[in-house]
Amino acid sequence: MAQLSDSIERFIKDLMDEEIQIELKRNELAQHFGCAPSQINYVLATRFSIDHGYVIESRRGGGGYVRIVRIQRSNDESAMSVLLNRIGNSIDEDSAAAIIMQLLERKIITIREAKLMRAAISQNALALPVSTKDVLRAAIFRNMISQAFVNHQKGE
Repeated sequence: MAQLSDSIERFIKDLMDEEIQIELKRNELAQHFGCAPSQINYVLATRFSIDHGYVIESRRGGGGYVRIVRIQRSNDESAMSVLLNRIGNSIDEDSAAAIIMQLLERKIITIREAKLMRAAISQNALALPVSTKDVLRAAIFRNMISQAFVNHQKGE
């Protein structure tokens, strides 16, 4: 199933190549890939969320559609502000990983920095009770994001 999800994600991203938004018919996309519309919903929910830099608008019914909008940010400061607000006081590992991928895709961080960030916020790195891991992860992650944007602005 992961291969199908990867194929659907890649197809949608290819359609969006230079576009800020696209509209798709969920049923037509499911028919194209020979899968159930619920598989399309799964890909949209897991790979095109706010954490990944997208907003999904949907209308169900006969003329229904799915609109995928890439979040555009006018400058690094507003992007950093949005991400820091999203992280808040607590974040789980999967959400943090999605944000790291978004930063990597937008070339705010390098692949090396992404790997270091993933290692620093992983479940294994945080030897604490489950209830406090997400809080500590958020504090560490906010600092890393802030520094990444400073480095990006300086061209480092």
